[in-house]
Amino acid sequence: EVQLQASGGGLVQPGGSLRLSCTASGLTFDDYFIGWFRQAPGKEREGVSCIRTGGRDRGSTFYKDSVKGRFSISSDNAKNTVYLQMNNLKPEDTAVYYCAASPSLSRWFDGMDYWGKGTQVTVSS
Repeated sequence: EVQLQASGGGLVQPGGSLRLSCTASGLTFDDYFIGWFRQAPGKEREGVSCIRTGGRDRGSTFYKDSVKGRFSISSDNAKNTVYLQMNNLKPEDTAVYYCAASPSLSRWFDGMDYWGKGTQVTVSS
């Protein structure tokens, strides 16, 4: 059984930082695109960032335009874990963040495969 365990959310002031973690089990970790979606109240789910964890394109990344320069995604294959470092957080980053994994980028964007439970990120003064 594939499991994605997300952690690291919380309440932070604008300009602050958080690091989300997503630990995967039950899959071949270095054969996936793994990353984060978010969904704010009343808004559609959106892809935030993902990383290729293995293969020829290992380490290649995607970032939503609004988080470029503020968020950084990385993977520790020895720990089967992907991290999302979020800096200079803004109120509009407030959402439930979900970890997702797929064997291809197009399937990842469509959210077609594996999902973890969400973790709440709240940016507020």
